[in-house]
Amino acid sequence: MDTLTPKQIVQELDRYIIGQNEAKIAVAIALRNRYRRSKLSPEMREEITPKNILMKGPTGVGKTEIARRLAKIVKAPFVKVEATKFTEVGYVGRDVESIIRDLVEVSIRMVKDEKFKEVLPKATEIAERNLVDIILPIRKKAETGEKSDAELKEELLQDIRAGHLDGITIKMEVKATPKPIQLNPNAHGGEIDMGGIIGNIFGGGAQKKVRTLTVKQAMDFMINQESEKMVDQDAIITEALRRAEQDGVVFLDEIDKVAAKSGREQGHDVSREGVQRDILPIVEGCTVQTKHGTIRTDFILFVAAGAFHISKMGDLIPELQGRFPIRVELNNLTEADFVRILKEPDNAVLKQYKALLGVDGVELNFTDEAIEEIAKVAYIENENNENLGARRLHAVMEHLLKEVLYDADDNETKAINVDKDFVDKHIGNALKDTNLRKYIL
Repeated sequence: MDTLTPKQIVQELDRYIIGQNEAKIAVAIALRNRYRRSKLSPEMREEITPKNILMKGPTGVGKTEIARRLAKIVKAPFVKVEATKFTEVGYVGRDVESIIRDLVEVSIRMVKDEKFKEVLPKATEIAERNLVDIILPIRKKAETGEKSDAELKEELLQDIRAGHLDGITIKMEVKATPKPIQLNPNAHGGEIDMGGIIGNIFGGGAQKKVRTLTVKQAMDFMINQESEKMVDQDAIITEALRRAEQDGVVFLDEIDKVAAKSGREQGHDVSREGVQRDILPIVEGCTVQTKHGTIRTDFILFVAAGAFHISKMGDLIPELQGRFPIRVELNNLTEADFVRILKEPDNAVLKQYKALLGVDGVELNFTDEAIEEIAKVAYIENENNENLGARRLHAVMEHLLKEVLYDADDNETKAINVDKDFVDKHIGNALKDTNLRKYIL
């Protein structure tokens, strides 16, 4: 994130998401502002808080995809949560503070991965030596010649590095990992390691058990074990808490589902408003207690999104609306957008189907007229039925290629050319039915 300008962030998002430039620009500016703030003096840094973003748009237009891609672009703790999973305090369900606990866990994994990469060469070297010692007795039994232990160890080391022994199973003694007991199944952070506590009381220490693993699995396990010994766990937690606090990004999806509908002030709406009131302190800035320590939420960036089909943005409580000063409305997808979605992104729908059928030796080719026809069908289906956005393309493609997907056999190589006639033959009837349905009461 430090090296990416807003234009570069938008360019990265353009590789996967078609259109929605306003939303991309808003998110890119917010992320770059995190970096700008980090370069200021401590006094000024304390005064600048993130400008949270509220995105409105129908399903399938790219709201969640922007969140998914952001998680890969930014080198910062990122968590995506569904607002519908949370309940007001006093009800059965997850409390909103678990969002921040999840963010801290993500941050710890991120920092730990970085520290593990730093010690990887040394940890790999130790793990290789330990693994050679485990396999050596087995090799000596199978060896018929007169070779010294040093020679056998060198041979084993070369075989392990070359991957020749990856599929061989061995038995090794490992430390048993006690499973923590969760006191409240609906809340995060309320876990107690009863096995570890009882073991320490009776002086038993960590229990060990024998596991059967392949050499590759054993190697990965031992590298991880050695890396754990080399890194400073307290330093990892301290750095992770700092990153979550200063650089954390929370994506709140389906925020419209906790908005009370206009003109209704009873039943479930009371609980919905309660969830908003519980989210408010987190977004405003408060201190949350986690099992790793306390964390302030003042400088965490919140991006909320919702379709707002039934409720409106104005149905959120005014205090919560005020904490999301940047409003972005995502557009419905046009027929031209569908054409671009089919062809342009790095993960384009047509590329996915070509790759899938390529496994069975089927070469799939699409003409431009066929692509335009597929886009037209998806667009009309969205207009006449429920608007599913880009997700409609998957339904159309599955219907179009159903016979090809069913008949594909990896014993037979063949090429299939999808042209306009192919599209008309396989999904033309569906389009006619849709056009007729408009006139049926």
